[in-house]
Amino acid sequence: MNRSHNLHRLQEDQYDICIIGGGASGTGCALDAALRGYKVALIEKTDFASETSSRSTKLIHGGVRYLEQAFRNLDLAQLKQVRHGLEERHIVLKNAPHLARPLALLTPVSSWFDGVYFSIGLWLYDLFAQQDSLPKSKWLSKQEVLRRMPTLDPNKLHSAVLYYDGQLDDARYCLALAQSAQEAGATVVNHASVVEFEKEPGGRLTAAHIKDEIGGSTYTVKANVFVNCTGPYSDHIRLLANPDLPRRIRPSKGVHIVLPREVLQSEDAMLIPKTSDGRVVFAIPFGDELLVGTTDTEYNQLEEEPLLNKREVDFLLSTLNPYLSTTPRPEQIRSGFGGLRPLLAADPRKATKRLTRDHEVEHDPASNLVSLLGGKWTTYRLMAKDTLDEVDKLLGQEHPCRTDEYVLTGGDGYQPDGWKKLQKETQLPEDICRHLSKTYGSRAEKVTELVQSNPTLGKRLVPRYPFIRAEVVYATQYEMAVTPRDVLARRMRLEILSWEDTLACLPVVADLMASALGWSVATRQRMADTYAAQLTLFIQEATV
Repeated sequence: MNRSHNLHRLQEDQYDICIIGGGASGTGCALDAALRGYKVALIEKTDFASETSSRSTKLIHGGVRYLEQAFRNLDLAQLKQVRHGLEERHIVLKNAPHLARPLALLTPVSSWFDGVYFSIGLWLYDLFAQQDSLPKSKWLSKQEVLRRMPTLDPNKLHSAVLYYDGQLDDARYCLALAQSAQEAGATVVNHASVVEFEKEPGGRLTAAHIKDEIGGSTYTVKANVFVNCTGPYSDHIRLLANPDLPRRIRPSKGVHIVLPREVLQSEDAMLIPKTSDGRVVFAIPFGDELLVGTTDTEYNQLEEEPLLNKREVDFLLSTLNPYLSTTPRPEQIRSGFGGLRPLLAADPRKATKRLTRDHEVEHDPASNLVSLLGGKWTTYRLMAKDTLDEVDKLLGQEHPCRTDEYVLTGGDGYQPDGWKKLQKETQLPEDICRHLSKTYGSRAEKVTELVQSNPTLGKRLVPRYPFIRAEVVYATQYEMAVTPRDVLARRMRLEILSWEDTLACLPVVADLMASALGWSVATRQRMADTYAAQLTLFIQEATV
C-alpha cells in the first residue's frame, strides 16, 4: 500500500467508481467493485476505520435486543435486521479467520422466569442462524456460571443463559478490506479529503477535488459514479453534491470503557440485559483487557471527536456493578472511547417517520451520487453488495458479487496454531507470537522478517503488552500508516487498551516512524506532540 504512488494514480487515471469513505462500508464497497472488474478509487479523509468502524463493541451479531423489540412491537424491520445480521455473521467469521472468532456470551438472570424468557428468545435467535456452525444457546446452572465467570455476585445470581456470537478486531478487519481491495486493483488513499465536486451544467458529478491532508497538495479524481460511504458524515457529502437534498442522518453517540481483564476473570463475555436507558450493555474480553459498553445518546457536534466523559464512565460502572461481587473503581479504567452510529432517518419525502438501523442505498438523479446510508459492522458486506448492484444498474452492467467467498488479506493459509512456527523460527516469547499470528494472519512472517534483519525491532513497546517495534515499521511500509495515531490506535489497538502505555511508548514510535518515513526533527516533534495532547485530553475528559 504505497500512498505516494496511489496519490499519483488518482491524478492520472480515469475511474469507473470513486468511493468516498474508508470505513467498513467504503472498504467493503471498494473490494466488491474491484472484484466485479471496475476501476476503483477509494478516498478516506483521515485513516481507514478512523471513526465509527474502529469504535464498535467488536461484536459480529444479529442483535438480540433487536429480536426482542421485533416481537414486542411486531416490527418487521427489526426482524429483517436480525436476519441480515445472522446471515452475514458466518461470512464475516469465515473470510478473515485471524481477525474474527466465535465468542461465548453469558446473560445472568436473577429468577427462574427470566431464565425461561431469555432461553426462549435465544432459541429463536439460534433458529434464525441455522446456516452457521456456532454452538447453540443453553441455560446454565448457577454453579456452571460461577465456574466460567467467578467474579459474579453469587447472592444475586440465579443462573445464566449462554449463547454465541462473533468477535472481531474492527479496525484491523477494515484495514484487511482496504488491503484486499488494493490487491484486487483498487487505488486506495487515506488522509485525503474531498473538498468540492466538479459538475456538468445539470448538476451531474464528473470529478472530485481532493486535498492531501499530509502533504497539502490537491488532486482531481475523475469518475463515472461517486459513492458516498461516510457513515455519520454522509449528509456533508450529499449536500456538497446537491444542496437541495434533505438531511437523512441522525448520529448517535456510544461510548465504551476499558477495565482490567481480571474484573471478570473469564474468557466469556457478559450481556447485561436491562439498563436504565433501555439498552443492553456488554462486558467483553478484548486483547488483555475488558471492554464495557455501550451507551446511546444523540450527538450533533460532528466537527468534534466524540469523547468518553465522566458521566458516561459513572453510568457504565453503575450498570456493571450490580452483577459483580467486587465493585470496579473509576481509577481502574485504563482507556475508553466514543463512536458514532449513523442512524438513518426516514426520507421526509416518504410516508414513514421511523428511524432504522438497517441500511439504505440512495441514488440522487440530479447529481448521480450514490449514498450508502445507515447499517452496522456485521452487515458491511451485504451493504456493499446492495450498493454495487445499484451501481451496476447505473452503468448498464451486470456483475456477480464475489465477496461472500473471498478470503481477506492474511486469512489465506492462516492456521490457528501458526504462532508455534513463528516462535520456533524467531525465539520470540509465546504471547508475542500469538499476537502476531492473530493480528497479521498468514502474513505475520513479514513482520518477523524485520526482526531477523534488525533484532532490536523485536523489543516490546511496553512491558505489559505483546506489541513490538517491528510492527511500527511494518505499519509504515505495508499498511499506509502515516501518523502515530494510525499505528497506536488502529494498527496495534494500544490506544483502546491503555492510554498511559500509549503515552509511554509514543517517543519510541515517533522515532521509528521518523526513520521509516524520512521525517524532519520538527515533523517528528509535531506528530508526537499532537498525539500526546489528544491522549491527555481523553484522560482529562474521562476523569474530571
